[in-house]
Amino acid sequence: MSERRRSFYGWGYEGEAPPAGELEWFERAWAKLLGVERFDPAPMPRADEIALRAPRIAPPASLAAVCTTGHHARLAHSYGRSVHDLAKMILRRDFSNPPDAVAHPKTEAEIAQLLDWCGETGIAAIPFGGGSSVVGGVNPPAQAKAVLTMDLSHFDRVLEIDPISQAARVQAGVLGPSLEAQLKPSGLTLRFFLQAWEFSSLGGWIATRAAGHYATVYTQIDDHVESLRVVTPAGILESRRLPASGAGPSPDRMFIGSEGSLGIITEAWVRLHRRPTFRQATTVGFKDWEKAVEAVRRLAQSGLYPANARLIEASEARFTEAGDGTRHLLVLSFEGADHPLDTWMKRALEFCADHGGEWDAKALEAPESQRSGAAGSWRDKFLRGPYLREHAIARGVMRDTVETAIPWSGFLALERKVKDATLAAIREATGREGSCTVRFTHLYPDGPAPYFTWHAYGDKARLPEQFWAIKSAASQAMIDAGGTITHHHALGRDHREWYDQQRPWLFAEAFKGAKKRLDPLGVMNPGVIVDS
Repeated sequence: MSERRRSFYGWGYEGEAPPAGELEWFERAWAKLLGVERFDPAPMPRADEIALRAPRIAPPASLAAVCTTGHHARLAHSYGRSVHDLAKMILRRDFSNPPDAVAHPKTEAEIAQLLDWCGETGIAAIPFGGGSSVVGGVNPPAQAKAVLTMDLSHFDRVLEIDPISQAARVQAGVLGPSLEAQLKPSGLTLRFFLQAWEFSSLGGWIATRAAGHYATVYTQIDDHVESLRVVTPAGILESRRLPASGAGPSPDRMFIGSEGSLGIITEAWVRLHRRPTFRQATTVGFKDWEKAVEAVRRLAQSGLYPANARLIEASEARFTEAGDGTRHLLVLSFEGADHPLDTWMKRALEFCADHGGEWDAKALEAPESQRSGAAGSWRDKFLRGPYLREHAIARGVMRDTVETAIPWSGFLALERKVKDATLAAIREATGREGSCTVRFTHLYPDGPAPYFTWHAYGDKARLPEQFWAIKSAASQAMIDAGGTITHHHALGRDHREWYDQQRPWLFAEAFKGAKKRLDPLGVMNPGVIVDS
């Protein structure tokens, strides 16, 4: 049997369709939310109806075996999976800027040879893991003379496990499910789950400073990295594997978040955890939003470190059928492999009770296999979101997110500014009302990571432009309110305008100096982080 191919324009694999009734549910929910009587979906694109420009480069004979200019490969590496990426693919059939070739190297030596070729001929090299970027991180730069996308799907193995230190040496192209399957016999887990887990890679998580499953402590991929091995145009760099070090600036930190602008991450030693055997979970309802925020702040500063503490605004809970819209919901859980967690949960619920929270006592007693309820309904809709994005776009429904981090003292003001700016931009861009809700995804003692979700019904002929008007307004509002342009979605090319406002000017100049040394000819993902 032939291997399943990924969809070149959507999430998942070719030929997959939403389960029976799921799309109908979302259509009803979108219609009710946006005041739309009926939808007229655009047809999905077919590969045979799209003509691509001829490749502007031809791989040398020595690299021909690892390079392809095949039609489907170039289509599948033309875009990430943002709303405007999908709108261009589905509504406009716009594949006007595909990569000229796609490489699938199997060794570091082949990567080095490919980078040498790019440097000699002025070709832009774009690292590609799972292709799940929603910020233009894998999209070929428009100004490039030619583009080679470097697909790391062959770098997909767990090479070594150190069970004593609870760590593993892992190739960077491995996707989430394969990584966990390879670790499972050891009884250890990275336990780094995110919405794009199924179609994103370890190297992608590291290169974009992704955030995963845990709401506290082991939040960022930074917290999991012991050492890195990177192939740069100037040579191979490998850091020493250590639990911690005070020996100068960390070389790992230089590459974590560099988004392929300095080199290609090929391996990492990552910290693992024993698989959790103790769990406590429930949902807590709050009538008052500011009291709910205060309860979560106290929880974040308590030293209890819950595994999950997602505070979901009432209107978002209603949309996902996690609630009736009268209460804000805190999805709260603790997990671990060493000891029962009743004491931790009891203390966390005391914080909630002090601020008017009421929780589901039955959920605390139910076996894990029987837990669902409000938290399960919200989680299921959340995880299925990427699979429905292409169907939403085909109907003119824009559903997107902007996320940030802010000190606790600035959160409420930021929330108001972002919501006001987003809703005003929706009205101006579409002439209709939309929605904008917020939840917390991650917590720190000094502040939360607010995650805003907005919905709008657009004109399919102008959807990319409408999307950008709304996203730009929301992004500028986050920066103006003192937040970051992104907590975990990365920068790519889409966030450069606001990242340039956030970062110190002198740091940008220093980074350019580092890039000049590691990537002297400026071939690595140009336009990401800094201009080449």
